[in-house]
Amino acid sequence: MISKLDFVGIPSRDAERSRVFYVETLGLRPDESSKFEFWLGDTCFGIWEPEQFGMEFAPQKNAHPALHVDDVGAARVELEGKGVEFAGDIMDTGVCHMAFFTDPDGNDLMLHHRYAPHE
Repeated sequence: MISKLDFVGIPSRDAERSRVFYVETLGLRPDESSKFEFWLGDTCFGIWEPEQFGMEFAPQKNAHPALHVDDVGAARVELEGKGVEFAGDIMDTGVCHMAFFTDPDGNDLMLHHRYAPHE
């Protein structure tokens, strides 16, 4: 029945500010035909303002999109240089490294790199 993920909706109170963060800070590829859609590989991130649709704004918490990087430590240092603040140290689960942060609206995100092979 369900065959794929079409996009990840990212709630925002300020879509312009979010656009700058996702494109300029994180380096996601802007969509050619939609100002508030961005691509990470084959996954689309769509910025939307719930209050524009009569809904209450609430940041996405505890459903961290795992943003793949080759080196979590190096990516973290680069993003910290751009003003991104991380929560805690880099986590090593025994199969992957993760570093947690939020976007300007408080939506949870993580840098992720799996270093152990899938079995």
